[in-house]
Amino acid sequence: MPSGTGLDKFAAAFPDRCFDVGIAEQHAVTFCAGPAAEGYRPFAAIYSTFLQRAFDQIVHDVAIQRLPVRFAIDRAGMVGADGVTHQGSFDIAYLGCLPGFVLMAAGDEADLMHMIATAAVIDDRPSAIRYPRGEATGTVLPDRGTPLEIGRGRIVAEGCDVAILSYGARLSDVLAARAVLAEQGIYATVADARFAKPIDDALVARLFREHPIVLTVEEGSIGGFSAQAVDSLVRQRRHGLLDRLVPVYLPDMFIDHDKLQDQIAQAGLCTNGLVARVLEVMRLASSRGRSPGVWR
Repeated sequence: MPSGTGLDKFAAAFPDRCFDVGIAEQHAVTFCAGPAAEGYRPFAAIYSTFLQRAFDQIVHDVAIQRLPVRFAIDRAGMVGADGVTHQGSFDIAYLGCLPGFVLMAAGDEADLMHMIATAAVIDDRPSAIRYPRGEATGTVLPDRGTPLEIGRGRIVAEGCDVAILSYGARLSDVLAARAVLAEQGIYATVADARFAKPIDDALVARLFREHPIVLTVEEGSIGGFSAQAVDSLVRQRRHGLLDRLVPVYLPDMFIDHDKLQDQIAQAGLCTNGLVARVLEVMRLASSRGRSPGVWR
């Protein structure tokens, strides 16, 4: 799908470097493994939902051999009127279980540029970048992307009452929710994970250590980024902090076709949904006699 992925523009500029194999995702993945084995830097641009078809090839032809194929995962998350068949709900989960993969998700279009630059210099293992369907956020773009430190997230805003660790495209809604919460006297730290694998263990530990409640937010299914955060705490032997975790992900159901923002709202990942979730959790904690001071 050159037009759907935007590769038609790349093909027009570099006709000898773009290969359209049609609706043959399994072949596309194995096709990329060949040049990766010979020292080239292939990118496989495939919709999240259709990359599922090539899971066997991802495992056997790429991951086991630690070949540096770079997966550009389009349509990650809700896809509006394209419907259930095109929703990219599962890529965090089905790639996160594979050894050696670097998994990234961009919070805005500038970070997407940096992540593409990062993937281009990863030469010892496969990597993947997920990004959504829809309009960009309007972030000012750099002239060129700069490789990121692998496995390092960032603090976007500081607070003290709750922390929200966002992975991917819902970052703008998380920041909007933070502003609404601040109007109610609730101050949230917002962190952008950037990487699901390797996850930033130090960032995860800091958020849980310094905040009574931590929400993880992702536009993906159960078993995705939140599972990586749980694993981070367990590996760091911080089991006692797990009761502070509130995972927010897509509901365990197939969401029917609709306007994109209505799908996000139905999933509870819109600004109002995130605000409501924070308030619900804080009310529940208060009803159990667990004030922020006690949590800490």
